[in-house]
Amino acid sequence: MTTVDADSVTSGYEEVRSDQAPDVTWMVLKYEGSQIICSSTGDGFDAFQQHFGDGDRAFGYLRINTGDEMSRRTKFVLLIWLGPDVSVLKRARMSTDRAVVKSIIQNFSVEIMLESRGELDLEYIRSRVEKAGGSVYGTGN
Repeated sequence: MTTVDADSVTSGYEEVRSDQAPDVTWMVLKYEGSQIICSSTGDGFDAFQQHFGDGDRAFGYLRINTGDEMSRRTKFVLLIWLGPDVSVLKRARMSTDRAVVKSIIQNFSVEIMLESRGELDLEYIRSRVEKAGGSVYGTGN
């Protein structure tokens, strides 16, 4: 049975959500044996991407700024990463593991499951957040 290291996950979660830690815009949760831990936090999407390999199962929590020149909003995204080389059995376990993670990470605008490098793209993720959030208004400038 999978467990979560609640202390490390809660700490990373609070860092990403905090306006006092502007240099932390993401966290990555990975498996250490049968436990899910906060393996890394940081800033910059390129650095975030590096934590997701083809054989990995992982979770990401990401702060994204959306909106337009009239209205800027901070949104949070829960990403579920299933690399293309993950076995069928491990893929099946992700649904129950996701529920365990969501018992701690409760505030997010959208949950996105990613299974390919092409989807692990900031603009793709941003478009999913904007679609979930409704209309984007702008002046065209």
